[in-house]
Amino acid sequence: MNLFDTHSHIDFEKFDADRDAMLKRAQAAGVGSIVIPAVDADSIRRALRLVQQYDWIYMAVGVHPNSTAGWSSYHELNNLRDWVQMGGDKVVSIGEIGLDYHWDRSPKDIQAQAFRDQLALAKELKLPVIIHNRDASADTLPILEEWAKDLPPELEGRPGVLHSFSAPPRYAERALAAGFYLGFTGPVTYKNADDLRAVARRVPDDKLLIETDAPFLTPKPYRGKRNEPAYVQYVAEKLAEVRGISVEDLATQTTQNAYRLFGLA
Repeated sequence: MNLFDTHSHIDFEKFDADRDAMLKRAQAAGVGSIVIPAVDADSIRRALRLVQQYDWIYMAVGVHPNSTAGWSSYHELNNLRDWVQMGGDKVVSIGEIGLDYHWDRSPKDIQAQAFRDQLALAKELKLPVIIHNRDASADTLPILEEWAKDLPPELEGRPGVLHSFSAPPRYAERALAAGFYLGFTGPVTYKNADDLRAVARRVPDDKLLIETDAPFLTPKPYRGKRNEPAYVQYVAEKLAEVRGISVEDLATQTTQNAYRLFGLA
């Protein structure tokens, strides 16, 4: 079984004490690929070191909405271009970018400017996007729909993914209609997540992704403990159950989807 954890912050300090052992556990659990999504300049630098060290790990370059309070379009975009160039083929996406209205760490107008700037950069560099959307669907989806109307041929059918999807069904429908993939994390395994599982059940086979968002959003049976890439197997198991297929078929589908989205051979 070959699993692809499409969103895992393995660069965070919570993994500093056992990172190599943690990655060996991931491989033992069948994880063949991981994408590290950046959240700020420091995480980009850490991710660059890791993707150079491990040939099966990739990264995304971007600034998380909660890190945008000091956003300066010219300065930030030039830095991002430089980092994408430094990462070369190991940079497979712009992300994670988007809007977050749950926390009050950056003004909404600044978040929106950073979001639009980075979407424009993704189009310029012909890279798909990893989208963070927390309590902001009503603003996030119109921005994405507008951006997705005029994509370069290289991004046709693979504009990006709404990571750790948790919005109401109508937003899932709009995201899918615009060509986006939907990623699911540990909460899909929680007892009270029937609505989320109902959404996951209806996602087309070719638009479904699995992820951990480690060290956050740990699935059952490890909820309450640090999450890690090995636990993506529990997300896969629950989604397979919900969709009425084998875990092996679910793993094959989602890994193929991830390779297609991120332009990997």
